[in-house]
Amino acid sequence: MTSQRGELISIGERFVVTIEKVAHGGHFIARHDGQVFFVRHAIPGEILEVEVTNSGSSFVRADAIRIIEPSPDRVSPPCKYSIPGGCGGCDFQHITLDRQRLLKADVIREQFSRLAKMDIDVVVEEVGLGLHWRTRVSSATSPQGKLGFYASRTHNVVEVDDCLIAVDEMKFQELSARKWPANSRVEISSPSLGPISVAIASSERGSKPRMTQGPAITEETIDGHVLEVSQQSFWQSHRLAPETLTARILECVKEGDRVFDLYGGVGLFTAAILDRLGAKASVDLVESSSTSVADARRNFSTFPNVRIHAGDVAKVLTSLGGVDVILLDPPREGAGKAIIENIVKKSPRVIVYVACDPASLARDVSYLSELGFELKELRAFDLFPMTHHVECVARFEPSQKR
Repeated sequence: MTSQRGELISIGERFVVTIEKVAHGGHFIARHDGQVFFVRHAIPGEILEVEVTNSGSSFVRADAIRIIEPSPDRVSPPCKYSIPGGCGGCDFQHITLDRQRLLKADVIREQFSRLAKMDIDVVVEEVGLGLHWRTRVSSATSPQGKLGFYASRTHNVVEVDDCLIAVDEMKFQELSARKWPANSRVEISSPSLGPISVAIASSERGSKPRMTQGPAITEETIDGHVLEVSQQSFWQSHRLAPETLTARILECVKEGDRVFDLYGGVGLFTAAILDRLGAKASVDLVESSSTSVADARRNFSTFPNVRIHAGDVAKVLTSLGGVDVILLDPPREGAGKAIIENIVKKSPRVIVYVACDPASLARDVSYLSELGFELKELRAFDLFPMTHHVECVARFEPSQKR
């Protein structure tokens, strides 16, 4: 990459920059000689010396290596691996928790302004403590068979002896002391009921894990309903996420409602609303993962008013009938225009959209707005403290102009 002056910018070069603002994805924006820098381990307002880690066609990636003028919100990271070149899992350990949430709110506002053309006021709400919250961890092993995590934007495994965001029940220190198969993926689950589970897979994409410790199917409790969750099924990683999110869902349903639970997984939201809905209501849960579908079918086998549909949401949705409330919790890439159009065609009373990516949510908000559904409420929760991730819950209703 070349600067404005035509000078080639190389990996390893160092520059002094002033950090302007946070960017979506855990980086911070600075400019030098007309070029945009995306800097890790920074805070807006700081003056830093940075080292280039990657030079692309339109921007530079860099790490902060020397703090010249620090922000008052800078702290020593609690984890010794949260450093430039270290573990890439936690982007914000060097920032106070209060400022982390303010930065995440800045990202949400910027994405809504850019993609949805909306000016919003949002507060990222605190949920529990900043450490020891994660119940599911996907780690990697080094060529020497030591447990660790990838450095940012690399396949280099940083060996660790502990993970401070993992729940205490996981006993990560004991796991890290073991000898593991080299160059593997290690998936660890610590359910609310029962012992931890450990599965190992090849580091190759798509390789199937094999259980080496604990049950292949664990149990979670939601409002008195016990749900079975297979090792390969999705479950919220923050210990308090299920109750935090389901509390918002419950505010939007009432007795007798017909509900679609899209991307429903093993049935977290369905289990939470069943008692509120009553026996005369109905829930259609749609899920594409065969493992999650099998779990959901076991979880609701005694509930005749719950129907489980296996398949792609876009295809299944067109075959479903009338509905009052549509819940959706899509993967990081969001629902997309085609699915949003099919949702709107069902004319629900309420749409509740749970999103782990504010950019995807903002894009889909623009589609809903164009199609006559108004954003009535947006709440954001810090369900991934120490990282740049944030969870949002958005409620939509038909606009009066529709």
